[in-house]
Amino acid sequence: MNTPQNPSSHSGLTHFDAQGQAHMVDVAAKDVTHRIAVATGYIEMQPATLQVVLSGTAKKGDVLGIARIAAIQAAKRTADLIPLCHPLPLTRVAVELEPDEAASRVHCRAQVETLGRTGVEMEALTAVQVGLLTVYDMCKAIDRGMVMGGVKVLEKHGGKSGSFVAA
Repeated sequence: MNTPQNPSSHSGLTHFDAQGQAHMVDVAAKDVTHRIAVATGYIEMQPATLQVVLSGTAKKGDVLGIARIAAIQAAKRTADLIPLCHPLPLTRVAVELEPDEAASRVHCRAQVETLGRTGVEMEALTAVQVGLLTVYDMCKAIDRGMVMGGVKVLEKHGGKSGSFVAA
């Protein structure tokens, strides 16, 4: 295995100690602040598949409603999925799934908030990914060629590093 000698000293990666070992970041000294993150992504599908989603006639039920619930649940379970994430008491998870008929896509946007010592970017990204995966799962019987993309953090606020808004 090729492990960097001292990654935290020169890379800025916070999940490695001075010996290059992965660890959970100690956030005890950080201030509790209102933390917000917004993430987005999309799933592209055949136009006929999008029409099934919009008409509500998918065999498995209300695709967008179930995907919204899955995304919220995923945000709450992020620490169970991403090994070095802190379990956070989320104060808000809002998920929007918007059809885009012109591009034959469904866009997912998640906003996650907490009052805590670390940010919620991973929770927002996890919500988007699982929301999109749920759309795939519910529609794969009619369209296995769906493609997910564009998943990214749009903005984050709170904490010592302040705000970030994607260009």
